[in-house]
Amino acid sequence: MLEESRQSDTLEEAVTTAVVEEKKPRAPIKYRAKPKYRLPVPAKVFLLDLDGTLLDTANDIATAANRMRVAFGFGPLEPAVIRNFIGRGIGNLVSLAMKNAVGELGANSRKVAVAQFEKHYADCMADSTQPYAGVVDGLEILKEKGFKLGCVTNKSTRFVEPLLAKTGLLPYFELVIAGDTLAEKKPHPLPLQHASKHFDVKMEEVVMVGDSMHDAAAARAAGCPVFIVPYGYNEGQELRGLDCDAFIDDLPSALKYAKIAT
Repeated sequence: MLEESRQSDTLEEAVTTAVVEEKKPRAPIKYRAKPKYRLPVPAKVFLLDLDGTLLDTANDIATAANRMRVAFGFGPLEPAVIRNFIGRGIGNLVSLAMKNAVGELGANSRKVAVAQFEKHYADCMADSTQPYAGVVDGLEILKEKGFKLGCVTNKSTRFVEPLLAKTGLLPYFELVIAGDTLAEKKPHPLPLQHASKHFDVKMEEVVMVGDSMHDAAAARAAGCPVFIVPYGYNEGQELRGLDCDAFIDDLPSALKYAKIAT
């Protein structure tokens, strides 16, 4: 009986230990940047990405993509799968969302699928989309400090300003550049260069804030600092090793690495 009691106690301790270990929160990943600019960078303008940086749009995008698939007679995908398709615009997202069902889309098929997605997204784009924690406070602080603000996204024009308006963020931005505003979109530097000219500032006085390799590549090509938030999408790719000047936990943290240029 004594031996059975000891075995029972040992088993109970092992189960308890396993439960405690399972409940123990994982330590957040610490990313290390390799800044090309001396920090804090003197700046006059902050340009901010939309999906995955300002707004968590993934669930509503997944809803629209799956409604599109169902309309064509295919089953839905897991939202986590569709989340990894976000970042290069609607055309790319639609092609990837349909790929496992029909393979590569031709030009005409893609046009039809995009139209179907856009119809559904217009109906649900603000159902669950919300600003990330710290975004509103961060925008308020940046404005108070005297920075000019612009939003630079690869999302289509017809959705950008309505979505910013529905989430209460539109009044913060003097400039909004969508994925079809110019001849090129991120990772091309043109949107950032256009913003620099609009605000009449030097390129190095602009800070790009985003969540992905496309934001980082656009900033590097344009010749301006770039800060990356770790909570966004980045097409499911690892952020470690991304070429940026700082990783920031949230938007207010940007002020640790930037100051108003005089």
